[in-house]
Amino acid sequence: MEAKKKIGLSVVSLILVVGAVIGVVAVVKNANTNDKASSPAVANNEQKPSSTVKAVEAFCAPTDFKDLCTNTLQNVANNQTATPKDYIMAIIQATLDEIKNSLGHTEKTVVNKETDPYNHMAVEDCKDLLDQAIGTLQASYSMVGDSELHTLQDRADELRSWMTSVYALQSTCKDQIEKPEYKSAIENGMVNATQLTHNAVNILAELSEAFKGFDLPLNFMKPSARRLMGVNSYPSWFSQADRRLLRGQKGGHIQPNVVVAKDGSGQFKTINDAINAYPKNHQGRFIIYVKAGVYEEFIVIDKKKSDIMIYGDGAGVTIVTGKRNFGIMNIGTMNTATFSTNAPGFIARRMTFRNYAGPEGHQAVALRINGDRAAVFECNIEGYQDTLYYHTSRQFYRDCLISGTIDFIFGMGDAVIQNSVIVVRRPKDNQLNTITADGRELQRGSNGLVLQNCRIVPEKELEPVKFTIPSYFGRPWKALALTVVMQSDIADFIRPEGWVPWSTTDPKYFYHKTCQYYEHANRGPGANTDKRSKEFKNFRVLGPQEAGKYTPGLFLRGHEWLQNTQVPYQLGL
Repeated sequence: MEAKKKIGLSVVSLILVVGAVIGVVAVVKNANTNDKASSPAVANNEQKPSSTVKAVEAFCAPTDFKDLCTNTLQNVANNQTATPKDYIMAIIQATLDEIKNSLGHTEKTVVNKETDPYNHMAVEDCKDLLDQAIGTLQASYSMVGDSELHTLQDRADELRSWMTSVYALQSTCKDQIEKPEYKSAIENGMVNATQLTHNAVNILAELSEAFKGFDLPLNFMKPSARRLMGVNSYPSWFSQADRRLLRGQKGGHIQPNVVVAKDGSGQFKTINDAINAYPKNHQGRFIIYVKAGVYEEFIVIDKKKSDIMIYGDGAGVTIVTGKRNFGIMNIGTMNTATFSTNAPGFIARRMTFRNYAGPEGHQAVALRINGDRAAVFECNIEGYQDTLYYHTSRQFYRDCLISGTIDFIFGMGDAVIQNSVIVVRRPKDNQLNTITADGRELQRGSNGLVLQNCRIVPEKELEPVKFTIPSYFGRPWKALALTVVMQSDIADFIRPEGWVPWSTTDPKYFYHKTCQYYEHANRGPGANTDKRSKEFKNFRVLGPQEAGKYTPGLFLRGHEWLQNTQVPYQLGL
């Protein structure tokens, strides 16, 4: 994980040094109550009709940085004809402006590439991450501007997911930088941006309450009807065209844009060359078929190359592999990924993504996804530590095999893994296994991880020592980590405690006191919850109604986009 810098996880515990410092913005107020007439700002406030005051109060009520929120909305509140859309757009625009300022500040941080290659790359990555955040905010602004007022509430969860990803991108930027002189300089330049993003997430989480500050029709708050599809439908964020596409692919009738083959029988011999052939200003799906073979490549899909679908001849047959890692090569976690995408609408099917650095490589990612509406089907994702990085935004995995040892499913996105096999491997002798490590940081953030209807099993090499090497569902990477394991078959090797703290020695990382770990309707010898760790203050076994909140239909709003992926899925329990 970014900046975890752990050289393997000892049975005792390790301490993560995370630099996610949020400062306090000082807001200067005019305190001279006897000089109101000479202060235009105060005079304007006195002249505002109560309706605009009510609107600002309603929008800022759920925020943690209320003075900053009030100042952000001051100009729009002075406009007596402003609509709720104007208020939301003002929030987004202010956040966008501050992140642009943060990027400008970061660009002034210079690290010598020759003498400090790790932090040089970390700062360069930080610039890219902030640039991605800017792109997400610009898309959010356009979404609000182009939407009818009555549809905004239906899209609030989508906007909240985007804003949560903006926060995660800023957090990743700061986390991965090692040296305090660089980290503090960049953090100081991002205070306003992180606070404004935090406010935006809270507002969008309570948008129906914010709208009550306006005189809107009584039926305006009623949610639109939602149709939750069942088993073997396609994820609803998939378009009808994508559904036809994947049905055709299953029958062997799909027509790719380009073909990759090591033997020269396609247009390209490498996957990178195929991705580079993505046409400028391309519209619709760009389909890459990768024939059987082992492709040792380092792949990063640019954020502008949206809606790429890549499919192979089968998991274990079409293999993308690499060995970039932190432990031996001193490469930052984000950049160890064999295959990464920063673009929305990514689909992968019938592929293997592998990082073969082994346990000695420590952090070594096989697949990293940083893009909204991603779907991965019938794929193997293989590694040891930090195998699958669900970096940001909404992601859905179905009928996959995911293997690893330490924190091998981790990230800050909104991820559901359904009907998949989770294989826990044998780590080094002085290590323990933790399947998940979620990085949720905001109480009202949209993100978290759900394992639904999966099988959690040990690999053959772990079997003889499965009771001497501790294995757990996971540990909290960040303070408000959210992970749900439900309707899954749990083998006997999972410790009765179920979950393990990030640290039991440093109060700064007592995330087990604040994280949210839930289980529901699991099966098998490892599913008994009677002896779950009492250190996790918020751990609960959920009933059906509560568990339903974490199904793809609601947690990912999958009814809106999964159908477009053309793959099977289940939206409910």
